[in-house]
Amino acid sequence: MEQVKPIAGEANKNQMKQWLEGSKLQLVVMAAAIIIIMLFFSVMTDWAYLSPRNISNLFRQTAITGILAIGMVFVIISGEIDLSVGSMMGLLGGAAAILDVWFGLPLPLTIIITLGAGLLLGTWNGWWVAYRKVPSFIVTLAGMLAFRGILIGITDGTTVAPTSAEMGIIGQSYLPNMLGIIIGVGGLALYFGWQQKRRVMRQHYQLPVPSAGSAIGKHALIGIAVLSIILILNDYRGVPTPVLLLASFLIAGTFIASKTKFGRRIYAIGGNIEASRLSGINVEKTKLSVYAMNGFLVAVAALILSSRLGAGSPSAGNIAELDAIAACVIGGASMAGGVGTVIGAVIGAFIMASLDNGMSMMDVPTFWQYVVKGAILLLAVWMDSATKAKR
Repeated sequence: MEQVKPIAGEANKNQMKQWLEGSKLQLVVMAAAIIIIMLFFSVMTDWAYLSPRNISNLFRQTAITGILAIGMVFVIISGEIDLSVGSMMGLLGGAAAILDVWFGLPLPLTIIITLGAGLLLGTWNGWWVAYRKVPSFIVTLAGMLAFRGILIGITDGTTVAPTSAEMGIIGQSYLPNMLGIIIGVGGLALYFGWQQKRRVMRQHYQLPVPSAGSAIGKHALIGIAVLSIILILNDYRGVPTPVLLLASFLIAGTFIASKTKFGRRIYAIGGNIEASRLSGINVEKTKLSVYAMNGFLVAVAALILSSRLGAGSPSAGNIAELDAIAACVIGGASMAGGVGTVIGAVIGAFIMASLDNGMSMMDVPTFWQYVVKGAILLLAVWMDSATKAKR
């Protein structure tokens, strides 16, 4: 019994060391970057950047890139890449607009067909990568070109518009103020209950747990942040429906990554594919499933994009794959595979959207916006490589 305290103390020291060197430090750095970005653009725009209307637009912009990033981060963690998501999103969004405008299909049927098509296209990419052993860079580069060509062909190079009012619900509607608050409070209650259950379970198995004070402080910060965002959004028109969808997929993606065998297999494959194969993991099936899931999420983003634009455009989704990849890398995902988090990818998407939104408000020329985003992507990859070399 006398040795329990030293062992526990050593475990706490190791936990603190891992905290400082791990993903939590990455989250702290990203939070600091968000604060700096928002302060800078607020000052440069006479604080119009922080107006409820612009905050609402900012979160709506984040929703599409964030959903793409959730699918992309699983692909990157598995040690692969997908360069076709932008063109795939454009194609699926154009198909959804055609089904809605030209054929007049009911909204539920349009959604089902679009999601099914996304699942099939993702599976198609995954089949070539997993079972035909074609490098994912080549497969998805071919998909990027082919999907864009199909989109131009089916739309005849013209914009398909206007979409129906029912279609607009997906990307243009807002939750009633009270409903947004109820969902937010309910979600926080479930999260805090789950955290408390997890804490009790760790204590039962004599595993190290954070102090009660730090846990309460962390929960208080999360609760204040979530409710503050909801109140700010309610001050304009309410929580946008795309933001609710992003939050739902964020929770689902985090659960899959951290609490399921499927998620652990993805990390294992990205960390060491041969060791994973020898341990009995079906590598091909797992990679196929990852690409299929990615295709499904691309379809969701496509529906939001077409709904938000009120049209299907031949240029929709242009270079969206680069924003998604940049969001994942900024969020801590390693291009070598095996490292990354869903929450990090979404925060990275928010940073990218913040830059886009702020530079647009400042009327920064488009070419400079591309230069800045490219520089940030290069810096993020360099930091990842430098950190990995140090480790």
